[in-house]
Amino acid sequence: MTMSPSAPDNDRPPPARFAFDPWTWKEIAYLLANLPMAVAGFVYTVFLIGVGAGLSVTVIGLPLLALGLQGARGIGRLERGRARGMLGVRIEEPSPMARSRRDQGFFTWLWAGLKDPVGWRALLYSFIRLPWGVATFAVTLVGLFVLWPVLPYIARGLTNADRAMVRGLLSPSDELERRIAELESDRGVVVDTAAADLRRIERDLHDGAQARLVTVSELLQNVSKHSRAAAASVDVWREGDRLMLQVRDDGRGGARLDGGTGMSGLAERLGAVDGLFVLDSPEGGPTTVTAELPWRDRAETGTERVGAA
Repeated sequence: MTMSPSAPDNDRPPPARFAFDPWTWKEIAYLLANLPMAVAGFVYTVFLIGVGAGLSVTVIGLPLLALGLQGARGIGRLERGRARGMLGVRIEEPSPMARSRRDQGFFTWLWAGLKDPVGWRALLYSFIRLPWGVATFAVTLVGLFVLWPVLPYIARGLTNADRAMVRGLLSPSDELERRIAELESDRGVVVDTAAADLRRIERDLHDGAQARLVTVSELLQNVSKHSRAAAASVDVWREGDRLMLQVRDDGRGGARLDGGTGMSGLAERLGAVDGLFVLDSPEGGPTTVTAELPWRDRAETGTERVGAA
C-alpha cells in the first residue's frame, strides 16, 4: 500500500501532484476554512477598534482596547495552531505579555497592554484577511468542480501565501522580543535567589557575620520588591575597625526611611549595634544604600573558628 509522504523536518510540504493525497486535502480544508475565520477576525477587529477609539475619551475606552488586544492574542494563537496542524508550518508561540505586579498599579498594566506588539500584529492579520479569505474560498470551491485536475497545484500556491502571512505577522517578531521578556521575568528571580542564598548562608555563620549578611539580604529584598530595578550591585569593604556595605540599584528611586519599605527598621537595628545607615534615593533613581557596622576580629570576640570540618 502506498502511503502519502509526510512533511519533512524543514516544515516544507511534499511536492504537489495531480493525485489528491491527504496533504492536499488538508490544504483544501484550510483554504475553505479561511472564509469563516477571516469574517470572525475582521468583525472582531473592526468592533474593537471602533469601540475602543470611540470610547477613548472615557475611562473605559483604553482599558477595553487593552483587553481586546489580549483577545487578539488568542486569535493569533488559534491561527498559528491551525497553520501548524493543517499546513505543517513550524512556528513558535510569541512570548507571553509580561504581567505587572500588583504594586505597579493599574496604569502600568494598561500601558503594557496598549503597547503589546503581538496583539497589534494579530489585529492587523485579522483585518487584512477578509478579502483573502473570500478569494481563497471562492477559488478553492470552484476548483473542486471545475479545476479539480490542477487543484493540488492551485491549493499549494494559495497556502504558500498563507504560510508567508502567518510567519510574517503571527510569529515572534525576533529574538530580541523573547530576550526582553525573559529578562523581565528573570530580573526579580535573580535578586530573590541571591537573597535566598544569603539567608541560607546566614544559618552556617557566626552571629557577627550573620548580622552583616542579614543587612545585605534585606536590602536586596527591598530592591526586588519595590525598586523595579533591572540591575543591582553589592560592594563590601573594610575601613579600619568599620565594615562598609553598599547596595546600588538602577530602579525608580524615591525610597524614604518612612516609606514603608523596611528601611526605617534596618536603620534602627544598625543604630542599636553602633552602626550607621545612609540612604540616597532621588526620584527617578538610582538608589544607593550605605551601611556601616563595627568590625571585630574573631580573636577579640573569643568565638570559635568557622570553617570546613
